[in-house]
Amino acid sequence: MHRAPAWLFTLLSATFVLYTDDYVIAGILPELAHDLNVSEGQAGQLVTVFSLTVAVAAPVAAVAFARLPRRPLFVVALLVFAGANLTAAATPSFTVLLGLRVVAAAAAASMTPAAFAFAAMHAPKGRAGRYIAVVSLGVTGSIAAGVPLGTWIGGALGWRATFVTASAAGLCVLVAVLATLPRRHRLEDVPRLGEQLRTLRRPAISLGLLANTALMTGSMMMLTYLAPYLAEAAAAGVNERAFVFGLSGCAGILGIWLGGSATDRWGPDRTLTFGIGVFLATMLGLWGLWLLRPAPAPLIYAVAAVWGGIAFWNSPAIQARLHILAGPVAPQALALNTSGTYLGVAIGGAVGGTTLASVGVGALPLVAAVFGTSAIVLLLSANRASDPHDSRTASRQYR
Repeated sequence: MHRAPAWLFTLLSATFVLYTDDYVIAGILPELAHDLNVSEGQAGQLVTVFSLTVAVAAPVAAVAFARLPRRPLFVVALLVFAGANLTAAATPSFTVLLGLRVVAAAAAASMTPAAFAFAAMHAPKGRAGRYIAVVSLGVTGSIAAGVPLGTWIGGALGWRATFVTASAAGLCVLVAVLATLPRRHRLEDVPRLGEQLRTLRRPAISLGLLANTALMTGSMMMLTYLAPYLAEAAAAGVNERAFVFGLSGCAGILGIWLGGSATDRWGPDRTLTFGIGVFLATMLGLWGLWLLRPAPAPLIYAVAAVWGGIAFWNSPAIQARLHILAGPVAPQALALNTSGTYLGVAIGGAVGGTTLASVGVGALPLVAAVFGTSAIVLLLSANRASDPHDSRTASRQYR
């Protein structure tokens, strides 16, 4: 029986901490906004600026640091990440806090794609997908445990304590990196820019990347502003918000496993079509519950759980589809997909903040549904643009 190496779980812990640092703002949004004398819409831009920075910096960092050994890269990134969060806990200025989120995000951009690439490259033959899935559990775990924990800490000790905790967690991961990561390991070749651009320009891939960005925009918009939605739709307090974030995250862990199984059985395209369809149904459900406010809390919790599960259901299918279509340049395509994911989070924070300020929180599910509809249209267009050879390859792999 294959035994997973310790470094694999270190990378899982790294993605858990890095993604929690981005999403945890959603759980402490009201308290942070009140303390810094800004609106909740303005405070939500802390998510936007973090995600946008990662989206822009990740591909650049992947090329710039391709020849740098992973241990020193991860150590420096985690030190910068921990320092930025510790400083954020002490600042009285929202503007300074925005700048520190850029610094923390730049550190995350240097490490996150490299962690996935490291796992894939050092996996035993035939286990690259499993290794990537293990590291990916840090993403769902950040929703299931990281955000609720940060929310509870922020509610009990103040939002600044949440940033202190993030800094300490980053240092713990740094210690684990030093203890478990191999000192000698293979390095990827630096990808040529022309090769990356040719991959990006293929309609079957570029439209699929845009579909993922649109889907993440709609889904993460609701995550970013879930706290004010729960407060107005069901009069939810800190404990109730933390419970819903945890419930959605646990559903996400189950969803990513079921989505992977469905991808193997159905193929990525059918899995994605089903997942996006359920996402649209949950958004309409949240809108309907808003119209019934104050809505029964258990019903909102149930819809939020389905939404959380289906949001992560799509992830294995998206990555499998890109892996098939991109072939030898799959790592570059997957790095671009990571950028698209963070870009979707950034756009979701910006559009959601504008919607919150201009129309109100009740319109958020409908706006998210528009992005979900755009995603399925883009995906169908991407499938029509696929080369027949790609379709035959996918058919053989998922038969």
